[in-house]
Amino acid sequence: MDITIEIAQDILEKAKKMGATDGDIIIVDGRSSDVQVRLSSIDKITDSQFKTLGLRLFFGKRSAISSTSDFTPSSLEKLIEDTCAIAKVTAHDEFAGLPLPQYKMKIKDVEVYDEAVHKITSEEMIEMAKTAEASALKYDERITNSDGGSCSKRFTHIIYAGTNNLSGEYMTSMFSISTTPIASAEGLMQRDYWYSSSRQFSKLDKPESIGETAARRTIRRLGARKIQTQQAPVVFDPETASTLLGNLCSALSGYSVYKGASFLVNMLNRQVAAPDVTIYDDGTIPWGIGSKPFDGEGAAARKTTIAERGILTNYLLDSYSARKLGLTSTGNASRGAGDPPVAAPTNFYLSAGRYTADEIIRSVDSGLYVTDLIGFGFNPVTGDYSRGASGIWIERGELAYPVEEITIAGNLKDMLMQIEMIGNDLDFRQKICSPTIKIGRLTIAGH
Repeated sequence: MDITIEIAQDILEKAKKMGATDGDIIIVDGRSSDVQVRLSSIDKITDSQFKTLGLRLFFGKRSAISSTSDFTPSSLEKLIEDTCAIAKVTAHDEFAGLPLPQYKMKIKDVEVYDEAVHKITSEEMIEMAKTAEASALKYDERITNSDGGSCSKRFTHIIYAGTNNLSGEYMTSMFSISTTPIASAEGLMQRDYWYSSSRQFSKLDKPESIGETAARRTIRRLGARKIQTQQAPVVFDPETASTLLGNLCSALSGYSVYKGASFLVNMLNRQVAAPDVTIYDDGTIPWGIGSKPFDGEGAAARKTTIAERGILTNYLLDSYSARKLGLTSTGNASRGAGDPPVAAPTNFYLSAGRYTADEIIRSVDSGLYVTDLIGFGFNPVTGDYSRGASGIWIERGELAYPVEEITIAGNLKDMLMQIEMIGNDLDFRQKICSPTIKIGRLTIAGH
């Protein structure tokens, strides 16, 4: 049985006849295909289809969520009955409820769907993964092995319907390709990787260039040294800088803020970063990895200024966290079919600066260029930050030699305030993106 918006609204009407005061439905269905190769042989091929319906019902300020993958009429009837029964006995929550109808505003047709997702064959995906790996293997004789190449595609269809007249549907596509070569020299081995991901198949980087970039990143790690513990300037490349923004997102989430589990509590309209730092969350970027016409509660996607010239202007909010904080939703509700909405970023990025990456590196007399981070050492309550890292040491403005087995430590509050230079190399390779950034001074723990 295929579920349409009309059928979803009929399910909600049946729930209302059973006493529900409000409710919404989200349906997620699609197909995901992945291929992995290693040393030109097929290692694994997976192809999966998924379809789930989530029903959220309110009885006044009591609510419950249930989900099913069985779309038969009898199963859906039972889902309604069970969800009603659970909602009636849950605790009263003054802040429970759907978004107000005005959140619909004007839903834009955001471009996120490429029909090529249905046309690319497994054979083509295998060939692309093999080409990326082969390109890396032939790049340098020191590339002696491979952890493989991979290629994937994903199609998703989202339907949302609510009793507050917010409803809609959209389709998305996603493609990615990557490879992980291994290099060896003087009895030691190093590995690195590179990838490309896009909602448009034609915008994927060529497999040959992905292989060459992965090989170049791997070769530059050979001969890595250990360094003494010290404090020094640290330059984060775009990939590692984006992880700092990911940590910031967790502290900006409405859930963290109303729970008091964020160092950004009560920091709205206050300086939280250097004056050159401006941060946006924008769910309307054409073909953006995190773009969508509306969020997990039917509220229209929008562009939100999170920090302007270092001053915090917004948190990331769904309707529940907005009510808890006495604010308005920023259209950032995200949810699985069987889960309550939580606030999450769409396309979250630090606005590009005016410096090239080379200019930023040349500004450092002695410091670290971070290219890889390990572990999850971040506490959103205090902002304390400590992660394993590797990269390249900078001497007199030049990348001098690779370093490894180090830990960089600080506090994200201080790190944001100490951003001294911002690169002009922002791209939207992921949902959370950053250009190269330089932080004035961090503790680098070595030996």
